[in-house]
Amino acid sequence: MNRLFRLQFLGPLALFVATLCAELAARALQYAPSSELLWFINLRMFGIFQRSDALLSYIVPIEGFQLFGVALPIFLLACYGLLAKSRLPFTVATHLSTAYAGFLVISWQAFVPTVRQASLLPVAVPAGAGLYVMATILGTCLLSFAITHFLYLLHVRREISALVSWLRTISSRPTTA
Repeated sequence: MNRLFRLQFLGPLALFVATLCAELAARALQYAPSSELLWFINLRMFGIFQRSDALLSYIVPIEGFQLFGVALPIFLLACYGLLAKSRLPFTVATHLSTAYAGFLVISWQAFVPTVRQASLLPVAVPAGAGLYVMATILGTCLLSFAITHFLYLLHVRREISALVSWLRTISSRPTTA
């Protein structure tokens, strides 16, 4: 059980690390704009964060908001849940990290020119390293999300078992009238 409890931390951690790396790659590109490696890292690996940043900048025009306003609070909440061994912060952190991973996937679809062929909806999927980054983030967040729900259901099952055993002891007592 303790191992599963700690596995919940994986989703918020992966989201924070990927967002931090994307922010660092963008900052490094400002200092070395002629570096082909940094352009590759920034555009191909972490392009998903550029699109989500563009979408977020319409709502919150603060530079670095993805890291400091979204990923860092989720990560700190998960750290608090891990240190305090509390379910509520973990539950909130895993739900928020899954929601933000979903936002990253949705933002990948934004601003993509739509071309319909044979009445199918177009789906833009990043190729190569961007696909691996997106799949890692989404996979770890969904795993944390599933583990959180599994642990919650185990907790509810224990509570129901305790309630049933309590009701049995109450009903088996002799009544005095």
